[in-house]
Amino acid sequence: MTQLAVRRRVGGGRPGPDRGSGTVAGRPPPSRGMWRSHRSRRPRADDAGGGFTAVPGCVRTSWEGRAPTVDDARRVTPDGGGEGRSPPGRLATVTAAEAGVTGADVDRMAGRLFVETPGQRSAFWVLLVLAAVIAGAGVVADSTATVIGAMIVAPLMTPILGAAFALVLADARRVTTSTLLVVGGAVAVVAIGYALGLLVPEPLVAETNSQIAGRVAPRLIDLVAALATGVVGAFALVRSDVSDTLPGVAIAISLVPPLAVVGLTLESGAPGQAAGALLLFATNVTAIIATGTVVLIGYRVRAAAIAAGRPVGQLRARTVAVVGSLVLVVAVPLGIGSYRVFRDHVIVATARPVAEGWAASRSWAVVGVTLQEGVLQVTATGPPPDADGAALRRALDEAGLEDLPVRLSSVFGGSHDLPVQQPG
Repeated sequence: MTQLAVRRRVGGGRPGPDRGSGTVAGRPPPSRGMWRSHRSRRPRADDAGGGFTAVPGCVRTSWEGRAPTVDDARRVTPDGGGEGRSPPGRLATVTAAEAGVTGADVDRMAGRLFVETPGQRSAFWVLLVLAAVIAGAGVVADSTATVIGAMIVAPLMTPILGAAFALVLADARRVTTSTLLVVGGAVAVVAIGYALGLLVPEPLVAETNSQIAGRVAPRLIDLVAALATGVVGAFALVRSDVSDTLPGVAIAISLVPPLAVVGLTLESGAPGQAAGALLLFATNVTAIIATGTVVLIGYRVRAAAIAAGRPVGQLRARTVAVVGSLVLVVAVPLGIGSYRVFRDHVIVATARPVAEGWAASRSWAVVGVTLQEGVLQVTATGPPPDADGAALRRALDEAGLEDLPVRLSSVFGGSHDLPVQQPG
């Protein structure tokens, strides 16, 4: 692999800001055209300000015992130019090995992630529409296998990772186009889901459909899973030898099915559930962009792009801070949702043995105990006479659940509301 090091031309190079014609105060001017390479000595203060050229084959040099940074790399380009002067006593060095990837890798990733040609755009929209139809049909049929098929077909991962890649390269135009593509694709999938909902006579909500129920109440664990999946996706992008993992990433991250759920639940008149599914989608997108940015920076994609002469903008700390803040923004409602789920589990765990004890005393059996929208649902079955709801209400009050509304449903006798007893 060709290494790029920095050499300074003394006398015949471009005059520095303090040198004029190349003469150094207190020293005789060197012969014109003479080259000095910093191969065997430490840089001196009078090395600053000269002209610089990137010369293949020179030994790799560090900057005063440390590895070169991205800002150091931007001072040198492969054609011998540079955008600035090296500070006193330092040498700029860039190698493809240090960058972790090569210019060919940068071109490969750019060609794969940026949907810019007519062929790429047509393929993206055709696959997205088909994935939306498959996902919507899978949710309506409550079919996990069909929904997984939609995850594999869906192309939304491409522009999302493209936004992360463009962020690392500080390419504002491509950040904008990739973001707009993600937003436009999301709107299209929601619209298709809404249209499919019009064809179904009964409402599609979490209470009657397991595919919807699994996507309308995201928790912090979903963010953790999305962050890990985003790392794998970005790693597989950089390392072409592990690209076989990408179908698994597509299944794990789940982008199109939550959007289909948004459309279906909106059509069914459940905006709260639609908001939960939209939060899950936003969580996945944010996690992919955040982890993708970190992985690409860690693999020194910017340094590789600079060494290959590709256009790279200035990556500001503010940009990275905004990406990190987005993760925190989605973490807040996810944390609230996680607390609610934990609280519901505690309530159900407390109520179940109470309900089972009440049922056993009457030769009945509890079929299920769940908490839905703040109401404890107890389903029981047994021989006549009908269940004594008042006794169940008293038992739950004694267990500390006096503030919890209860709905008792018997398999053969219908449902009975057991409201909270007002203190007398």
